[in-house]
Amino acid sequence: MRKNKIRILHVAQAAGGVDCYIRMLLKYLDKEKFENILVCSQDFHEEDYRGLADSFEQVEMTRDIGGHDLKAIKKIRVLIKKYNPDIVYAHSSKAGAIARVADIGLKNRCVYNPHGWAFNMRCSAKKKAMYTAIEKVAAPFCNKIICISDAEKQSALDNKICKEDKLQVIFNGVDIEAYENGVHGAVKRREMNIPEDAFVVGMVGRMSPQKAPDVFTKMAKQVKEKVPNAHFIIVGNGSQEAEIRKYAEENGFSDSLYITGWVDNPMSYVELFDVACLLSRWEGFGLALPEYMMASKPIVASRVDAIPNLVRDGENGLLVEVDDVIGASEAVLRIYQEDGLKDRLVTQGLEDVHSRFNARRVSEEHGKLFERL
Repeated sequence: MRKNKIRILHVAQAAGGVDCYIRMLLKYLDKEKFENILVCSQDFHEEDYRGLADSFEQVEMTRDIGGHDLKAIKKIRVLIKKYNPDIVYAHSSKAGAIARVADIGLKNRCVYNPHGWAFNMRCSAKKKAMYTAIEKVAAPFCNKIICISDAEKQSALDNKICKEDKLQVIFNGVDIEAYENGVHGAVKRREMNIPEDAFVVGMVGRMSPQKAPDVFTKMAKQVKEKVPNAHFIIVGNGSQEAEIRKYAEENGFSDSLYITGWVDNPMSYVELFDVACLLSRWEGFGLALPEYMMASKPIVASRVDAIPNLVRDGENGLLVEVDDVIGASEAVLRIYQEDGLKDRLVTQGLEDVHSRFNARRVSEEHGKLFERL
């Protein structure tokens, strides 16, 4: 088994999007060429990796920084020595720091994917400086850093994380085949008390400052004033839910706003949308965008960070400025009112998701990188 295969040991702490990314990556990596071991935190589930990972190991890792990180470093170093991989692949900033320290002095190659730089989050200047310093110190201890968008690569260069030749852009992707072969129409409008002829505007994302659900809800108020049969869906949960519900209640459209909470089938709700929004204040990639394209939905998104790498204004979506409630409502209304615009945006979006954001392409590009290292 070992003889002709490249053995990759993946290290991951944060579940959620990283979990989905790794599963998608392993699904389409050539099993004749690559053997995959996953070393992950307790937030991952072994049953999700049956048939994907050749071995599955769990190590206690948490998001916060503390003495427990030293234990994690020691345990991961033991596992690297045990499996003797050709490549250690560290996913996200916390696992990236732990894995690269654990791998110091060992003979394998090392790849790091931050899945969006921590220093690009909206946080205090002190935290931003700390995250940047950690990345600069750790950068020499890997052979390649994968950036999930051109904007992320430029951000690394602007912050002098490493030299350009260490960076490689591999755009994120979505599993088009799984979606096309999956179950559709699982959620019905009537189950949510939404009329069949309603104009439905939705967003997928945590109700947290990054994803700007407050902007979405203020936009919803303005759209509702112009389109009385408009309804709104937020797919997700989060710290701002009470604030969002209160705003809708105070402004008289709470019966037109549906919040799903956390769901494991967000695409079933996206299928109900007439317009799909991502009004983020910062975004390393914005995986919801190719998911919207895949589901044939016209997009309204914010012009920030990586989003213009995916959405070209007027071609496969409409872009608005960050925190621009009026601009967002005008863009949504334009799709509602302008003949042919929705179809043009959707057609180009479908073409782009198949050519640029296909999960198979993500795995193929990784495979080529792994073979070169």
